Amino acid sequence: MGAVIIIPARFQASRFPGKPLAPLAGKPMIQWVYERCAQVENAQVMVATDDRRIFSAVRKFGGDVVMTRSDHDNGTQRIAEVAERLDARHIINVQGDEPLIEPDAVRLVLEMLESDSSLEMATLAEPVSERASLFNPNVVKVVCNQKGDALYFSRSPIPFIKHPRMERIDWPEDLTAHHLRHVGIYGYRRDFLIRFASEPACDLEQVEGLEQLRALYMGVRIRVGITTMQLVGVDTPDDLVRAECLIRGRSLP
Repeated sequence: MGAVIIIPARFQASRFPGKPLAPLAGKPMIQWVYERCAQVENAQVMVATDDRRIFSAVRKFGGDVVMTRSDHDNGTQRIAEVAERLDARHIINVQGDEPLIEPDAVRLVLEMLESDSSLEMATLAEPVSERASLFNPNVVKVVCNQKGDALYFSRSPIPFIKHPRMERIDWPEDLTAHHLRHVGIYGYRRDFLIRFASEPACDLEQVEGLEQLRALYMGVRIRVGITTMQLVGVDTPDDLVRAECLIRGRSLP
């Protein structure tokens, strides 16, 4: 097979336990993610989980799901375990908390991998639309070179805007034209994913808490596709309410 979209899903989450099974407009959230990914042509979709409740829920709506070990530290290790069993060239990692994921966003990541046989990893970014996001450590920023490959990812506002006093309050108002927000969808060449997941965390990754920095530390190119598609992740119950409003066409609270 050419490509497999794997959705890692775990039941335990510190901010939102049971999140993949949270009801959203009449369906468990994981079903929204699965069905949107299933719209991508020429790609198999499956859920990877270590929880029987999630496994049963996916089976109930007719989805493809596999059980994994329960000792993984993160979703990347979980999908790498599954990838070892697959005969696929490319693996796309879509988070299980992206119920409004755009199929075109997944297609873009896959197209980047397919158009460059030397590329081992790809991801997405979008222009920062809110000034507050620049200083929010939960919003990861990325800077790229002229070829569109990532130079660095950070929770800090990069690039830093040089100014006389070198204080944040002096930054100009039109910052967002220079900054990109990283979107957490990844594409890998299968062989690289397996190698990447087995590598120990590097110092930069541990300091920033960003796994993708390990790939840069390894000397791997990460191609970054720029999108204007608004991707809405669900980290908290409040985010779930927002997602339901968007799905049902209601005004946001």
